[in-house]
Formats: sequence, C-alpha cells, structure tokens
Amino acid sequence: MSISDRIRVEDVRVLSQSYGRLTDNKIAWRRDDGTWQDQHREVYDRGNAAAILPYNLQARSVILVKQFRYPAFVNGHDDLLIEAAAGLLDEATPEERIRLEAEEETGYRLHDVKFVFEAFMSPGAVTEKIHFFIAEYEPQMRVSAGGGLAHEGEEIEVLELAIDNALAMIDDGRIVDAKTIMLLQHAALKIFA
Repeated sequence: MSISDRIRVEDVRVLSQSYGRLTDNKIAWRRDDGTWQDQHREVYDRGNAAAILPYNLQARSVILVKQFRYPAFVNGHDDLLIEAAAGLLDEATPEERIRLEAEEETGYRLHDVKFVFEAFMSPGAVTEKIHFFIAEYEPQMRVSAGGGLAHEGEEIEVLELAIDNALAMIDDGRIVDAKTIMLLQHAALKIFA
C-alpha cells in the first residue's frame, strides 16, 4: 500500500500567503490497524532550495558566509549565523540556482559543481527540500567580493576557513545551521578524510 492510499486530504485552508504559503490541513490517516485517524497539520511551503560548500583540497579550506537571520534571533541566537551559501530555487534547477547563489554570496564562480544529496530539513511542518552541492574552488575563481544582494536585504560576510576550524566551530556552538553542519560533516567524511 502506498502513502497515497493511506491519506485523505479533507480540507486545506490558506492562513497566510506572503513570502511563503501557510496552510491548515485537515487530513485522515489510515493507521496500520486499518482505522482512520483525523489529524490537523499546519504546513509552510516556501519552495525548495539548494546549498553549496566550496572547498579547496590543497589548502584544506572551505568557504562559508555569515549573515543576520531574524528567525534565529527570535529563537535566542544573538549573533550572525555562519552558513553554507544557499538560496531558494524559484524557477531555476538546483544546479542553476546554486551557481548563481554561490557567486552572489561568496564572489566565487564555481565550475565543477557536484550534487551530493537532498534532504527535508523540518518535515513535520515545512515542505522545503534542500539540494546539497560541493565544488572545488581556487583563488582565481573569485570574480567579485560577494556579499549578496542589498535589494534582497542581504549583507553577507564571506569566510574562508580551514576545515578543521570549521568543524571545531560546530563543536563549540559557533556553527548551528543544520545545512552547514551536514555539508561540513560530508566534507570531513568524504573529501578531507
């Protein structure tokens, strides 16, 4: 039996539709014993995204960005967030979007972008799936200062960090962004091992 056979969507009510779409969903779920259980779920859909970790194997370094994230601040994080460059797909493919975001945010024009995995980040309430990429970088690939787009509210600092320092920043709590932790752990296991 597929998941489609186990769910009935009975009502979807739009609560907000601004940056994303927040809906209240009344569903019925068929349990393993065959009975149907009514459930309510709020679902936030803001689209899918892509994230990238540029790395330099010879220098044992990675490129990350540092920026203000209001939702993290509201939840008690009183510092800028250190993250992998990322962005919503909008109408682009994941690879197209991540090439653009990497250049806008980091200033690097990356060539050999490699897809590594995709993951749902908060599947209990958010539809977003992130496509994760890595790419080697060299100093000569830097074509601008990066920093993001001011008209999108971005004010981004570009960080070049030794991989060991970046991993230590997870341990000491300076890196708390899930997508970044996942990419750094991937790099530690598969690239810099």
